[in-house]
Amino acid sequence: MKMYRSHVMICRGTGCSSSNSEQIAKNFEEQIKIHGLDQEVIVERTGCFGLCALGPIVIIYPEASFYSMIKPEDVEEIVKEHLIKGRVVKRLLYAETVAESRIKSINEVNFYKNQQRVALRNCGIINPENIDEYIAFDGYKALIKCLTELKPEEVIESIKKSGLRGRGGGGFPTGNKWEFTAKAQGDMKYVCCNADEGDPGAFMDRSILEGDPHSVLEAMAIAGYAIGGSQGYIYVRAEYPLAVKRLTIAINQAREYGLLGKNILGTGFGFDIAIRLGAGAFVCGEETALIASIEGQRGMPRIRPPFPAVKGLFGKPTLLNNVETYANICSIINNGPEWFASMGTEKSKGTKVFALGGKINHTGLVEVPMGTTMREIIYNIGGGCPNGKAFKAVQMGGPSGGCIPAELIDTIIDYDSVTKTGAIMGSGGMIVMDEDNCMVDIAKFFLDFTVHESCGKCTFCRIGIKRMNEILTRITKGEGREGDIGLLEELAINIKKNSLCGLGQTAPNPVLTTIKYFRNEYEAHIRDKKCPAKQCKSLIEYKIIEDKCRGCTLCSRACPVKAISGEVKKAHKIDSSICKKCGLCKDTCKFAAIVVE
Repeated sequence: MKMYRSHVMICRGTGCSSSNSEQIAKNFEEQIKIHGLDQEVIVERTGCFGLCALGPIVIIYPEASFYSMIKPEDVEEIVKEHLIKGRVVKRLLYAETVAESRIKSINEVNFYKNQQRVALRNCGIINPENIDEYIAFDGYKALIKCLTELKPEEVIESIKKSGLRGRGGGGFPTGNKWEFTAKAQGDMKYVCCNADEGDPGAFMDRSILEGDPHSVLEAMAIAGYAIGGSQGYIYVRAEYPLAVKRLTIAINQAREYGLLGKNILGTGFGFDIAIRLGAGAFVCGEETALIASIEGQRGMPRIRPPFPAVKGLFGKPTLLNNVETYANICSIINNGPEWFASMGTEKSKGTKVFALGGKINHTGLVEVPMGTTMREIIYNIGGGCPNGKAFKAVQMGGPSGGCIPAELIDTIIDYDSVTKTGAIMGSGGMIVMDEDNCMVDIAKFFLDFTVHESCGKCTFCRIGIKRMNEILTRITKGEGREGDIGLLEELAINIKKNSLCGLGQTAPNPVLTTIKYFRNEYEAHIRDKKCPAKQCKSLIEYKIIEDKCRGCTLCSRACPVKAISGEVKKAHKIDSSICKKCGLCKDTCKFAAIVVE
């Protein structure tokens, strides 16, 4: 393999790609060739580095110089200064890496130094479209070990000893699921991967597939060996074109190397994988609905038992795990179950990947050991809320999760502790909210989503969630009535008890947790017809403070409906009957003369 003095690593995950990172890569290749450096410097397109707020990101090794928010026109300067003269371009570096006396490596910055990467171990490190790079980082070593040194039951025992629990939301012990499927009777068994990640703001699984697809393929092959399966299916939503592309490339490469297909590496074991595209139905994240969709049927949940381990895809025993769960398997086999079990808490072992978004300075992808507190994630890694705003709550578990308030910020991240708050771990979405968020409106936002995503099979889910959403809509419009809170709670309990799948069973969580922790906001909306956070348009009013208004007319010129009147150099007024409450006047005013009441 050819050796290079410098490696230019460019993020080609979906986020950075949408910000022109491919053009940046092409510019690097062009400039490197122009200056005759193509035998010394290589440009590598990688997966997500995690710190999405700073994309497009370029990291140059061996210095590990972290360039952030790079533009195509910056490339020539970096090549001339850094790659030719050896002088780091400080003005383009991520600010936290620039110290007074030296340039810090990325592993020294807060976002990265507080993480421990297992599932994300190769993301941002390797070119996901090059199997040789995956192999260079111990890729397919675990599969070879299983096929040549371990019996299927020994593989399952290792997964059980590791304490790995399903990362798709339910948290069921992975080793137990594998064992159930292995013991099930069937002339054919299937291994399925749930890559139908549909939570708003979640991109954990997508990033793993884009940045390290072979880790999932290898783990599925190991699972096939362990349970006696010969065919795998990855169910991935068609809305992830880059993930689909890289999975396709990886599958073809693995087949070419004899790592998928018949008689893998001459061991007599055969296993292959096919991709099935989902149409973006959130309910297909539920295992039986996903199986129905792969079979070509409408994606709707089925009654359990029988569970998929006994009767799943095409009526055969089926193992189903999500992307992140599989992404941990090879490390467990290579490093031993004790190594994995040494991380985390007593009942929640290992690490967990979170998509950190919302009102947070450092949005992105993080992986931390179970047992880490929310405070550490939000402040030490995420950098807190922007503009000095106070942290108010974090919504965990996707649209069916719950809102955890600021007073519980020291809650540790594990399955039991999060469940006690009324939220759920879910697949790993973590949406941060600050003092300006209205919690009633937040609950309505998530119910808007689940109303549309309900498959309609269960009456309580189909109709009950819609009724709850109608009540929330009335409340945010100032039409709330006494008794609405009790009615919401009653509906929520019945929906949770009588829904067939996890979507309906957890859909009321955002409402129940916001009522539990922010009941005063509901009461203010209903009784006082006020929105404390000043977000619900029907319950707010824009006013001009006469003493502060200079009569500059900027606000009146900005108003799209001409609701503001007044003479030059005299205090203006807002006609509330015309005002659309768009906020343009407040944003335009230079004298803080416009307030929201």
